Amino acid sequence: MTIYTGPVFDMARQQFAVIADYLEIPDDERDRLLLPKRAITVSCPIHANDGRTVVFEGYRVQHHLTLGPTKGGTRFSPNLHIGEVAVLAIWMSWKCALAGLPYGGAKGDVAVDPYGISKRELEAVSRRYMQEMIPFVGPHIDVMAPDMGTNEQVMAWFMDTYSMSLRRWRSGRHATRSNAVRAAEAARRRSHRARGRFPRPGRVSWQNVHRRR
Repeated sequence: MTIYTGPVFDMARQQFAVIADYLEIPDDERDRLLLPKRAITVSCPIHANDGRTVVFEGYRVQHHLTLGPTKGGTRFSPNLHIGEVAVLAIWMSWKCALAGLPYGGAKGDVAVDPYGISKRELEAVSRRYMQEMIPFVGPHIDVMAPDMGTNEQVMAWFMDTYSMSLRRWRSGRHATRSNAVRAAEAARRRSHRARGRFPRPGRVSWQNVHRRR
C-alpha cells in the first residue's frame, strides 16, 4: 500500500526497475532507493476577495537526502496530485546525480490556478504555503525554485515569509533559489518554459550574478 499512485508514478517505477535490473540492485533495497524520504501535505486557507475562506491543498516531496539538501521547483497547478509531485522529485534526484550535483530531488505544488485568482489572493496563497513549509525547508534542508505557474514574484513572497519568520534575511535569501536579485534569470527561465524550450547552458554567469549582489 502506498500513497504514490497514478500512471506517471507507475512509469517512473518501470524506469527504475529497468536500471535496477541492469545494476543488479537487490530487491529488498529497491523501495529504499525509489520511494521518497518525506512527503508533506498542508492546508493553505486564505480570505478570498468575496469574503469567503478558501482552502488550497499544498504538497512538498523530498526524495533523497543522502547526498545533501534537496532542491526543486514549486508549481501552482490545480491538476497535480501527490503521486505526480513525487515523480518530479524522483526525476530531479536522478538529474542531480547524473550531473554530479550534491543535491537530492524535491518538488512542490499548490493545487491552485494562479491565473484564476487575484494578485492579492495569489500572494496570500504563496505566503501561507511557505509559512506551512518553514519547518521543512532552508538552505541546508531543501531549496525551492520557480516552476510552472510560479515566478520571481512568488519566490520573493516565499523568501520574505521565510525571513520574517526566522528574522534572518540571509537565511531567507538562500531558502529560495530565485529572489529579487535573480529576477532576470527567473524571467528568462519562465520565458523558455512557456515556449517549451530549455535555457542554453552557460548563458547565465553565476560569477556575474554574485558580483551584482
